[in-house]
Amino acid sequence: MRLPQIQGVIRRRMLVNFRVEPEVIQRQLPPRFRPKLHAGSAIAGICLIRLEQIRPKHFPALLGLSSENAAHRIAVLWEDESGQSQEGVFIPRRDTSSRLNHLAGGRLFPGEHHQADFQVVASLERIEFEMKSKDGEVAVKLRARIGKELPASSRFATLAEASGFFEPGSLGYSVTSNQRRLDGVRLKTRTWQVEPLQVEDVYSSFFANEKAFPSGSICFDCALLMRNIEHEWHSAPDLYV
Repeated sequence: MRLPQIQGVIRRRMLVNFRVEPEVIQRQLPPRFRPKLHAGSAIAGICLIRLEQIRPKHFPALLGLSSENAAHRIAVLWEDESGQSQEGVFIPRRDTSSRLNHLAGGRLFPGEHHQADFQVVASLERIEFEMKSKDGEVAVKLRARIGKELPASSRFATLAEASGFFEPGSLGYSVTSNQRRLDGVRLKTRTWQVEPLQVEDVYSSFFANEKAFPSGSICFDCALLMRNIEHEWHSAPDLYV
């Protein structure tokens, strides 16, 4: 049995985005999915999110838990059982600072999580983020400061265009120990507002793996920041691939 709804506050959510050659990213996707393209490129990235006051809906906020989390994700399209087109994100890897998320993920709520150590220094102007998974498989580093516009090299012409690309991707499907079954979860936010992040340095061992992403097939595009967003997580039906 899974909890039907979880609520809380997204204190900080950073979407760090990369452009990838579509044929390269397709090899990382289950057969049912195809990449959602922008300006001819697939878009993959890391969602680095601090959650606070996380508890079952209608429980008091004082009972809520906090955690740092990281999800490597790919924007995708697919058809549901009725043939209707759907869009969201495929999540090949989730990491968390929370032992509860690690133990209960995939059981009480969707998404199997790996445990990781996080070091985060955040102010109103700057963010320094570092994560190392306890299994030694994934490491992420980010240094960034609040910006006023997207980098000139981004394929998104405006902040509004970037926001419009990511906002529909509220439905995520995560890998599970069952290679055929994907856990589904939908994020519902009270508001949707993003700011540009000016990235000084970013590294993900997942995307730096040249066996999966050959040299020249992936490059940084832009990063977005969301802060202080009330939200809910809703379970979505499993997807079989």
